[in-house]
This record gives sequence, C-alpha cells and structure tokens, in this order.
Amino acid sequence: MVSFKKNIIKNRSAGGERVATVRVNGTAYSVAEGTNLGVFLASIGLGHRPCGGHGRCGQCRVTAGGALNSLTAVEREKLSAEQQSVGVRLACCTVIEGDACVTVDGTAPVVCAEGTAVAGGRPRFSRYGVAMDIGSTTLAARLYDTAGRLLAETGCGNPQTAWGADVVSRVEAALGGAGDELASACAQAIDNLWKQLTTAVGIRPTDVDGAVVTGNTAMLSLLVGESVESLARAPFAPPQRFGEVRTAGQLGLTAPAAETPVFLPSCIGAFVGADALTAALAVSLQEGDMLVDIGTNSEIVLCADGRLRCGSVAAGPAFEGAGISMGMPAADGAVDHVVLQGQTPVPHVIGDGVPRGICGSGLVDAIACLLDTHRLTANGLLRSAPMPIAPPVSLTQADIRAVQMAKAAVCAGIETILKAVGRTPADIQTLYIAGGFGHSLDAANAGRIGLIPPETVTRVRAVGNAALVGAAELLLNSASEAESRRLAATASVVELSTDPLFAEAYIRNMNFEGGCFWK
Repeated sequence: MVSFKKNIIKNRSAGGERVATVRVNGTAYSVAEGTNLGVFLASIGLGHRPCGGHGRCGQCRVTAGGALNSLTAVEREKLSAEQQSVGVRLACCTVIEGDACVTVDGTAPVVCAEGTAVAGGRPRFSRYGVAMDIGSTTLAARLYDTAGRLLAETGCGNPQTAWGADVVSRVEAALGGAGDELASACAQAIDNLWKQLTTAVGIRPTDVDGAVVTGNTAMLSLLVGESVESLARAPFAPPQRFGEVRTAGQLGLTAPAAETPVFLPSCIGAFVGADALTAALAVSLQEGDMLVDIGTNSEIVLCADGRLRCGSVAAGPAFEGAGISMGMPAADGAVDHVVLQGQTPVPHVIGDGVPRGICGSGLVDAIACLLDTHRLTANGLLRSAPMPIAPPVSLTQADIRAVQMAKAAVCAGIETILKAVGRTPADIQTLYIAGGFGHSLDAANAGRIGLIPPETVTRVRAVGNAALVGAAELLLNSASEAESRRLAATASVVELSTDPLFAEAYIRNMNFEGGCFWK
C-alpha cells in the first residue's frame, strides 16, 4: 500500500533534502521544506479542504507563524484584515519554508471517560475494543473495556478531504489512480486515533483485540481497496455489502496487531451505507420513525410496514461549517446559536470569546432570524450583503445559496421517501436527527427554514453520532450482529437521484418557507 505520507513527513537523520520542524497543536513533525501546508495537515488527519485545495472556498483556515511563504492574493481576498493581522492563513495557499508553528481549530482532544455501556452481552473482544465511524468529513472513535465502560473517545478530520469534500470527488480520484493513497490516508488516520485512545488510558495499541468500523459504502470500499467503479455510474451498485470481518493487517493498519479482527457492518446500498444501518440499530427505529443523518452525504431512513426505506442525498458540507465564507466546526469562537431580542439578532459564541466563525447550528438560527426580521427574503435574497451576524462574522449571498441547496436536498429527500410509501410528515412518530450538528440544532428554526417538515418540530430527537453508538453496540454485544443483518436484508433503497418527484421537490424546497412540503 502506498504511504500517503511519502515525501511529506521526513526523518531528520536522512541526508540531502532540507526538512523543517512544524509544531501542530503542540506536536512536532519533521516536514520537507517546500511542502504545501494543507497537504501536510491532510496527511496527519487534520485536513479540511472542501474545494480539494484549490483556494476557492476559504475554509482551510489555520493560525500559523514562522518560516512560511507570504500571503497570497487569494488569502488577501478571502481573509479579513483582522484575520491577517493575527496570523490566520489558508492552509492550501501556504508553503512550509522552514520551522513553523500551526494551530488547527476544531480538532477533537482525547476525552477520558468512564460511562455505562451502550449495550450488554458478549463483546467481540477479550481485553479492549474500539468502535469507529469513518465519516466523509470526520472520523470518530471510542475505546471500551470488557465491562462495557467507555474509557476514552476522540476524533479527527478525514484526510481524504485532500481529494475533495464529497464522496463523488473521492470516487473519481480513486478511478483516476489514487485508490491506494485514499486507502492509506484513511488507514493512517485510524492508526493515529487508535494510538491516541490507548495512550490516553495507559495501555498499548496491541492490547485492543477487537474493533467495529462503520461508514458509508464509499468510505468502507476505499478503506479495503475495493474498486468503486460501480459507484460512479448507473445503476449505482455497492462494490460489496460487507457484514464481514477483516484483519487489521488486511486493512493496512499498523497500530494494532496484524491479526486483530475488525468487523465491517453491512451496507444497504450504493449510497446508504453501514453508518445508516448502525444508526438505525442504535435508535431502534419503530413503525413510523424516521432517522435523518445530516452531513455531506445525508442519509434518510424511514421505518414503514416493518421495513426500512432508505435514501441518500448529496447535501454538501454547509451544515458542517464548510463551504461557508466564515464557516467553522463547533469549536471555541464559533457562533452556535442566534436568538432575536426585539428585531436584533443576539449571537452566542462557544467559549464566550471573540466570534471567529459560524457553525451549522448557528447558521440555521441566523437564517431563521434574518427571515423573521425581513433581512432575508423567502426566495433567499439578502437585503444587504454581506450581512453581519456577530462582527466580524457575517453571511454572504453565496453562503445563503449554499444553505438553500443543502436544505433543499435534505427536505426533498424526506418528502420523496414519505411519498414513496404513501405517508405524510404527520405520520412521522419520532424524527431522529443524527450527527454532531443535531445536538445543537434548534428544531423550531430548522422547521422555519424548511430543513425539516414544520409538522415534526415537536417530535424531533437529537441523537448525536448514532452511527458510532450503533458500532459500539455491535462491538459490545456480538448478538446484535443478527439484528443488523435482519435490518439490512429487509431494507430497500429509494433512488432519489433518478426520481422525478425528488427533482421537483428539490426545486420547490429551495425557498425558505416553513410549510413548503406537499404543496
């Protein structure tokens, strides 16, 4: 397997090529001089490059100093004078010319915790086990002991964003010859998380003797090095269904022992993967329940007539803080909520410090407030642009369009799947919103902008990373595998990309009108 770090991270003892010491969030790395900072950060799992590193989106902001190239024209355009003055750079425009120091926001520290197991029963390991979710944008991991106690958890950015923010870009890259690099990038990120978890609790990586790794179909296929050609063209079939054990060595992992078994749960379809299945397992969907995992690749699962009816939409990364001019993850400095006091939007900033950007939940609140104060029209036109939210944080007209496209895809997907089985929003018993975005989401504002059916606002339940919780259930209770296989066998996929109802609903739902469903 080709190493993603080849020619990037260097051994200082090697002769010839000049290397620099780059400290990232306090950790020192030896890096070849002349390396692009964005490429390097992606190689260690901290990349955030929605536009593939082409300098178009302005989302790969870091704080950096030291021997770096001068600000580029793109950076002077994308970054405010205040940001430039405090050392904010766009990683994709920055070149390492010598020793430097970099701070990357939004990275997840290792949190040591001792909690109750999400499931009981016979675990898939004898000493320690790891559950992981490979998301399109981020990876998340948890470490458990045989008593089912959560010992530590952490996460990182998906380094595959170096090839683009969305699944389609990575499939195209793999078909273009980058398959080995994509697999290696993911494997190395898993290795890093594995080591971080075990180091945090004082055990060796090889003490972990079992794991469950979930993810969408493309992410798992790229990890195992499977050809993804069938995901690139109609009729869009999964390369394989998984629901099998691979060894760590077969996956290119080096942190655990090579023979460590890693269970990859079943996938439902080409774009409805194991993550949707494990999320459904985690919340135990009942008749009339719907699960919506809002992310770059948003998955929708409805339990109807005792079966799962599923669909997937390419919503883009707007609600994850990417593709937005001042978007960022839910970290210190992010506006995560906005409320109206009279006609004045009042923001809340994580960490109560100076606002530096806006995350997904803040974006939904801000747009709802702009609609209520008539600063934003129902068809998405800002009365003035950029529109200040929490100076220097503002929203541009392009930001509004990105949200319109993302929310239109999600709500059109919900509508189309409901119509496929003769149901309406009133028939939804519980609407589970999965993903980190859902934890802070104001359901009423989500209904106000048309992200979810307004009729369901009082029935929304945020469940966080349900895919990871379901992976942990499979890890801690091997009997859960039978239920996961049953769910996968009875599930059917509504092909939204070719459904004329979806296309019509997508256009109609571009407007910011609560109650736009079923018109």
